Amino acid sequence: MYRRGAIASSSLEALAASVRNELDMLALQLAQPVEYAALTTLYAAPSRIFEGMIVKADGATWDPGAGAGIYGRIGGAWVQLG
Repeated sequence: MYRRGAIASSSLEALAASVRNELDMLALQLAQPVEYAALTTLYAAPSRIFEGMIVKADGATWDPGAGAGIYGRIGGAWVQLG
């Protein structure tokens, strides 16, 4: 889990080094696999849709095809995953 570190501000060089270090730490954390993902139930289609996204639809106000559940955007279509 990422925890913000101290940011040096004694000089521009120290500030740049601190920011670089924080970005490196963030990149390392984002590259690690996670044990779970918590999805928010959507009641309308997302405003930005892209290939490979995973969403949880309520199935009533927004039904991507087969009722409530988890959907993935695959081949330009919503596919129910579970």
